[in-house]
Amino acid sequence: MRIGIDLGGTKIEGIALDDTGLELFRQRTPTPQHDYTATLEAICDLVQQIENHCNEKGSVGIGIPGAISPATNRVKNANSTWLIDQSMQQDLEMHLSRPVRIANDANCFAVSEATDGAGSNANVVFGVIIGTGVGAGICINRQPLVGCNAIGGEWGHNPPPWPRETELPGRRCYCGKQGCIETWLSGPGFSRSYQETGGQAQNPQEILEQARQGSTLAEKALQNYEDRLARSLASVINILDPDVIILGGGMGNINRLYENVPRQWTQYVFSDRVDTQLLPPTHGDSSGVRGAAWLWPK
Repeated sequence: MRIGIDLGGTKIEGIALDDTGLELFRQRTPTPQHDYTATLEAICDLVQQIENHCNEKGSVGIGIPGAISPATNRVKNANSTWLIDQSMQQDLEMHLSRPVRIANDANCFAVSEATDGAGSNANVVFGVIIGTGVGAGICINRQPLVGCNAIGGEWGHNPPPWPRETELPGRRCYCGKQGCIETWLSGPGFSRSYQETGGQAQNPQEILEQARQGSTLAEKALQNYEDRLARSLASVINILDPDVIILGGGMGNINRLYENVPRQWTQYVFSDRVDTQLLPPTHGDSSGVRGAAWLWPK
């Protein structure tokens, strides 16, 4: 049995899978805020609940909103800031009395979809999460490519390629840089772009609805978003040349992206034709926690 834990900013989700990927049990619990010790306890309690329900001990994989630094073996780049600089892997292994595997949550998403999801027949998968932030994971032959700095797939903190004049010098990003892709393609970034043109909407869902009702301003905002996403993914294709790109996160629920973005990225990709597929995730918002479980291979 494989246990996966997805540590989110507001909730911790746990899942148990058998060797075929069949879900045995799923449970959620609130994430303790700004309390590292309580977060560890919540994770361990969730593992115990899963094992009690299934009457079996399992391997444990955990997806976190950050990464384990190869330099310090401590957490870095976490937007749940109380995790930063903590020896999370060692602490959990001590509490759970077993080895634990920890990976970035976007890497877990990519692992899930590469293992038994939309990218299960692909050799190279780029699994994108576009929600309140922008991140991604890379899987090659169903194994995550973490990189020597543990930042493989962090495309959201690069500037958008082939920038328009209106995108320069760019917006300030929480990472301290200016003009990151995340500031344009995240859900909040998309809403901000619409509001800056005079649109009245608080979130992407409202913009979509206005476009469906015939708003030319909302339709233009969506077209601009599709162009930015096409350019940004084209640069990934030029470097990684993945078989499949899978869109997760809230923005991945916009169905028109899967047809319009590949149509546009052909003009930016350095190839006579582009065979890379853009697909929605098979497991939806469950992919991250499933991927955490699959950190332990068969």
